[in-house]
Amino acid sequence: MYVRWNVVVFCVLLWCLGFSVPAPADDYTVGPGDTLDIRVYNHADLSVKASVSGEGTIRYPLLGEFRISGKTPSEISVLIENMLADGYILNPQVSVFLNEYRSRKVTILGEVDKPGLYELAGRIYLLELISRAGGLTLDAGRSVYVTRSNGTTENGDAGQEVLHVDLHQLIEQGDVGQNILIRNGDSVFIPKVEKIYVTGEVRRPAAYSYDADLTLIKVLTNAGGLTDKASSRNIRIIRDVNGEKVVLQRVSMDQRVQPNDVIVVPESFF
Repeated sequence: MYVRWNVVVFCVLLWCLGFSVPAPADDYTVGPGDTLDIRVYNHADLSVKASVSGEGTIRYPLLGEFRISGKTPSEISVLIENMLADGYILNPQVSVFLNEYRSRKVTILGEVDKPGLYELAGRIYLLELISRAGGLTLDAGRSVYVTRSNGTTENGDAGQEVLHVDLHQLIEQGDVGQNILIRNGDSVFIPKVEKIYVTGEVRRPAAYSYDADLTLIKVLTNAGGLTDKASSRNIRIIRDVNGEKVVLQRVSMDQRVQPNDVIVVPESFF
């Protein structure tokens, strides 16, 4: 069954915004291009706005230039408090707020209307990113793969992890836990839906979306069932096996189908 994913995603996005789940704690890590609003209690002269340089540093009164890239606002607050307490101010109380987000970028490719590189402001979740990219195409599959930096390995190489999101669970079953927070540097890929093809004596011959749990009887049901002329005993499946076409004859109704299978329902001559 075909689904207009872009419409569905938009509706679910509105639902998520109207019934939002609690956002995670202060986990945004500051990076180049961000602007910070730094406030020190009872010290207006030290309350400033500071832009993060391309090297991940800021310049601050009394303290000069120091690196803060990769830290959360609360971690930066503690850092500045400790530095000010070291001979400048007695028991400083520092608050750090993000004034402008500029550093987060993410790539989204595959079955969206406007794939490309996006600069993200604030907290962005998967559905909102998809919406910004114009929504899903009609050929979008049910899976999303998010490749994310995962520190470094023991050999010093950049580590990665691949997160899998099931759009069926997110959209049709309402599992908002699948609506993951997008991080700086993420690469999001939405592959095409895998299909199977039904032809011959069925009421709705067409291409249908593949699902891992599909059996022949489910496929025929999706295709509207057999016509009165169909030969249910002689249904065959044409399958690509290592580049060669293999024909499965007289398959049973509980036979599992595979992506790109062609199901042929012949006419009965009796």
